[in-house]
Amino acid sequence: MAKILVLYYSSYGHIETMASAVAEGARAAGASVSLKRVPEIVPEAVAIKSGYKRDQEAPVASVAELPDYDAIILGTPTRFGNMAAQMKNFLDQAGGVWAKDGLVGKIGSVFTSTGSQHGGQESTILATHTVLLHLGMVIAGLPYSFKGQMRMDEITGGSPYGASTLADDGNGGDRQPSANELDGARFQGRHVAELASALVAGRARVAELA
Repeated sequence: MAKILVLYYSSYGHIETMASAVAEGARAAGASVSLKRVPEIVPEAVAIKSGYKRDQEAPVASVAELPDYDAIILGTPTRFGNMAAQMKNFLDQAGGVWAKDGLVGKIGSVFTSTGSQHGGQESTILATHTVLLHLGMVIAGLPYSFKGQMRMDEITGGSPYGASTLADDGNGGDRQPSANELDGARFQGRHVAELASALVAGRARVAELA
């Protein structure tokens, strides 16, 4: 059984919701899934004033545990076309894991959210891919076999790089992930779990033949 870590940062709950859907999809593929978040680095007073969602149930992950998983699926909101500082701060502490090749050959995947339709969904995922590649991970996206990303009848997130959602309704109000966006998140979770399971089985077979 493949072990999957869905690791996210969420200021207002949109990525938290997407992360739960990703985890659901991975579990549906038979994987053992841990749903965790990275630490908040914004001072508590600022988080309260900004209305951050502070009651998230997912436990906080540690960098040391990353090599324990066969695949890691990262979820981060975009900040000016890149990952949030909280996620980058966490990944920047993975130097020891990198030095030991702890994530080489593991599956890496990314999903995101933006405030607007063209607010950096693709650039955020691609920028995060760069970090995963430096760690030696094998990148998995959201393939076009998920047909929901090709819909033209509604505004929706999702690209071949990964699932995504739009957090603003266009009038400055809150927009929660749509049914189609959550379907994309589940699809990505299942896709990664299937790839990770195949790698685990392949490595076990090689070990048997060695």
